[in-house]
Amino acid sequence: MLFPALPHSRPRIALIANDIRRQRRRREHAVLEIAHLLPVDKHDLPKAEAVVALGYPAVEALLPELITWMQDINWPVAKILTPFLAGIGEPLAPHLRMIFESEDHVWKYRVLDKLVAPSPRLAVAVEPYLLRMALEPSLGESGEEVDEIARRILAKTAA
Repeated sequence: MLFPALPHSRPRIALIANDIRRQRRRREHAVLEIAHLLPVDKHDLPKAEAVVALGYPAVEALLPELITWMQDINWPVAKILTPFLAGIGEPLAPHLRMIFESEDHVWKYRVLDKLVAPSPRLAVAVEPYLLRMALEPSLGESGEEVDEIARRILAKTAA
């Protein structure tokens, strides 16, 4: 055996695992408590306004679902949620990964334009994605000018 077990390491691991499970249950409970605030359609303005009124970090558990409303910036719900999401800044970064790794290049453009560009701290947090999109864009990203907006954001961040 290369690394002998430390005395009492198993009980410590069990405590850590229990703590992780408790945190996961708390997050799931938090989502269930506020999931009723999620807009049900693009015209559900009262729920979008309720989300904004509750504010961040209270709605942190709903961020992945809220970002989906950025798929079409012309939806009435998107018009309410966009300034709110843009104001969150850096904590939004982990939730943007799925978009930046997707093939929905219009959605990428909108997220870059409406959420990342106004927030220098968020731009720094997603810089690896910006660099990839700016320097090695796919054909779809070039077609939707994702590469151009990524370069503009990078230039603004470097200034």
